[in-house]
Amino acid sequence: MAGAVDLSALKSRAEAAARAAAAPKSPSGGGGAAATVVDVTEATFQAEVIDRSMQVPVVVDLWATWCGPCKQLSPVLEKLAQEGNGAWVLAKIDVDANPRIAQLFQVQSVPMVIAIAGGQPVDAFAGAQPEPQLRQWISSLLNALRDQLPGIRAAEQGGPGAPAEEPEDPRFTAAEEALERGDYAAAEAAYQKILDAEPNNEQAKAALAQVRFSARAEQADPGAIERADAAPDDIDAQLAAADAEVATGKVAEGFDRLVRAVKRTSGDERDRIRRHLLEMFEVFPDGDERVIAARRALANALF
Repeated sequence: MAGAVDLSALKSRAEAAARAAAAPKSPSGGGGAAATVVDVTEATFQAEVIDRSMQVPVVVDLWATWCGPCKQLSPVLEKLAQEGNGAWVLAKIDVDANPRIAQLFQVQSVPMVIAIAGGQPVDAFAGAQPEPQLRQWISSLLNALRDQLPGIRAAEQGGPGAPAEEPEDPRFTAAEEALERGDYAAAEAAYQKILDAEPNNEQAKAALAQVRFSARAEQADPGAIERADAAPDDIDAQLAAADAEVATGKVAEGFDRLVRAVKRTSGDERDRIRRHLLEMFEVFPDGDERVIAARRALANALF
C-alpha cells in the first residue's frame, strides 16, 4: 500500500511528531478506550490518524452501519486495541458520514482495514477476519515498526518509560476547534494570529496553508478544469482548476498547470500564480517528490 494512497489532501506539514502525544482524544465506548479507540471524522483525520501515526501505528477501520461483517470485525479490533495499551491506535471511520476519506482510500467495499505509520499506509486487508488472524497481523505490524515508531516500545514498557503528554497550546486548540466546526475563516484567523506573534512558527505556517487550501478544496468544482483548458489565459480559471486537481489527488497535474501558467505570464499575474503555487507546496511534506519536481520546474520557469 505504501505510496498507493495519497494522504496529502488531508495532511498538513505541522510538527506532527512533536504534537502526537498532545493530539486530542475522541472517546469511543468509554473508560480506558479513549486513548486507543477513536471515532474519526474528516475534521479530525489529521490529528487522530496522521499525527498519532508518527508515534504508533494507527489501524483505520473503515465501516458502515449497514455492513454485517463490520459488526463482527469492529468489536474484535476494539478489544485488541484496548489490550494493546497504547502500542497502536484503532481509528474507526464511518464511510457514509465521511465520503471524502472513503474516496481518499479508494474504498470499494467494507470493512476495509488500513495500517498507517509515519503518515503513510503500510499494510491493509479487506473483509472480516477471525481473532487469531487479527492478533497475528497486529503482532507482525508492531514487530515491523517497533524500531521506527518510538511510541510502540514506550507503551509496551509502560510506566515511566512512556512519553509524557505535552500540554496543549491553547492558541492551536482554538484553531483546531474552529476547523472541526468547519469554520475555516476563524481557523485561518487563529493561525495567522500565532504567526503575527511568531513569524517563524513552522507549525502554524503549515497549518495555515492547510486551512486555506482546505477551504478552497471544499468549494472545488471539477468543471473548473475543463473551463481552464478552454481559457489558458484566464488566471482565476487556472488557479481554480489547479485547486480542483490537487483536491482530487491529481497533485502533479495541478502543479504542472500553474508552472505552465507562470511561463505564459509576467508581472503581477506571474507573481500571483507563483505565490498560489508556493502556498500549495506548504500543504505537503518537504520530501514529497512531486513538490521537489515542481519546485525545480518553477525555478526554470522563473529564471
